Amino acid sequence: MTVFCLAELDGDGVAEASLRALTLARGLAEAGPAGVSAVVFGAAPPAAAAAVAADLAAYGAGEVYLVSGVEEYAPQAWARVLARLLGDLAADGADNPRPAVIAAGTEHGNEVLAHLGAITGLPMAANCVAAAPADEGALGIVRQRWAGLLLEEAVLDAPVALLTVAADAVAAEPRPAAAVVVHQVAPPVRADDLVVRAAESPAGPGGASLATARVVVGGGRGVGSADGFAPLEELAQLLGGVVGVSRVVTSEGWRPHTQQVGQTGTKITPDLYLACGISGAIQHIAGCSGAKNIIAINTDPAAPMMTRADYALIGNLHEVVPALVNALRERAGPTG
Repeated sequence: MTVFCLAELDGDGVAEASLRALTLARGLAEAGPAGVSAVVFGAAPPAAAAAVAADLAAYGAGEVYLVSGVEEYAPQAWARVLARLLGDLAADGADNPRPAVIAAGTEHGNEVLAHLGAITGLPMAANCVAAAPADEGALGIVRQRWAGLLLEEAVLDAPVALLTVAADAVAAEPRPAAAVVVHQVAPPVRADDLVVRAAESPAGPGGASLATARVVVGGGRGVGSADGFAPLEELAQLLGGVVGVSRVVTSEGWRPHTQQVGQTGTKITPDLYLACGISGAIQHIAGCSGAKNIIAINTDPAAPMMTRADYALIGNLHEVVPALVNALRERAGPTG
């Protein structure tokens, strides 16, 4: 089958979550005679676009559609472009009755495919961990439910399969480089599709975002106030990471929702998650369980976050974090 994969950008490169989605899309496409076509919005300038296309080819994309004219994140406009690509495929008359559209299970991926489902009248399956052709052209899927506490096996029977890939479910696996066909696309954009749009800026050094950062320093109620995050910000900067927070922190208005880690925030998959003063509600655990290593700092040894951590440090974060900052400064040596 032909599989379109929405590829999100992180800085000048492809987001790790999208490479994971592309890996699943590649496996699905290999079951049929067609292939994977990656769709990218705002891949400019040309040098960056060429690098993006090369990265996507390395993970299985045979064709790359670089869409211009929608530079900001506009979910309905993005969905409209995907619907147009599906329409063009049908108009070609190819023997490909049931294509698929796949995206990463990020806020953007879920939102765009939800809009696509509304535009086309198609069902959408979110947070999938596996997909394979089933009987009579349908698609057999396995997806996470209840924040990943259980897996549901289902059949997605629709003219076009729309699905998103759970953030930590599939490893991004490159393949031997192959030739890629690049299409420059500038579709007409309707004004009403641009009513909702957003301009975004990187959350951390080097263009890292919360969803893609290799190090996340998390803060919870134990930080105490908005001002209490200053040491965590410095620690994150020294480690080359970003700051994440628990839901109570955003509820108190100390930090923006865009920094929330959890079931109703961002699911993270860093190499290191340093959780400071976070009790560890199940919703937060659902968001950070994809971390390779978790270090928890808390005064309560029985806090759920401490029992889930790979390493637990019983202590006051207001003493521990400054000590870590000083140690890292000394290790880095004098600057300037």
